[in-house]
Amino acid sequence: MHSIRTDLLPYAERLERRDPATIERIVIHATELPDLATAREYGERIHYDTTRTGNSGHFYIDRDGTVERWVPIERIAHHVAGHNATTIGIELVHNGRYPDWLDSRHQAWELAYPDAQIDALSALIRALRAELPGLTDLAGHDQLDRRMVPASNDDAETVRRKLDPGPTFPWQRVVDGGGLPRLSAPPATADEAGGP
Repeated sequence: MHSIRTDLLPYAERLERRDPATIERIVIHATELPDLATAREYGERIHYDTTRTGNSGHFYIDRDGTVERWVPIERIAHHVAGHNATTIGIELVHNGRYPDWLDSRHQAWELAYPDAQIDALSALIRALRAELPGLTDLAGHDQLDRRMVPASNDDAETVRRKLDPGPTFPWQRVVDGGGLPRLSAPPATADEAGGP
């Protein structure tokens, strides 16, 4: 596996602490942004005035397989509403629906994930499994956040708020390579409102 470069977000130490033994699931995301620099700019934005923190994953994997840690695993990152306390968020740099995320005419995902990125993801999952014996499975952001929102081009239409990691994500390859099964059904959530 590539080495992991640690580049903590400015507010990382303000995020709530947790016992890593309580971590049960890895959530796979796509940034839906053009590059890692844009994802970083977004991750540094403050979205929660009371805690002066923002939305981000724990790890980011660029298209070339470079892995960066932006939030320590013993901190709760804001990456999936209602499931943050017991999950690790891994963000893959991918355009997704960028820049028309919620436009009903632009919901297709066309780009494949590069081999180097998927290989790095599988290696990271294996490393996390060794470090966190409580991990039970993998989930896509789209499995845990199923909310519909008004389309940006027509309020009469709705679209899925989150589609990542998207239809081009190679689930079986990642399950086989990382050694964790995919969550079979979305769990109930205590918080269906707010959050990333």
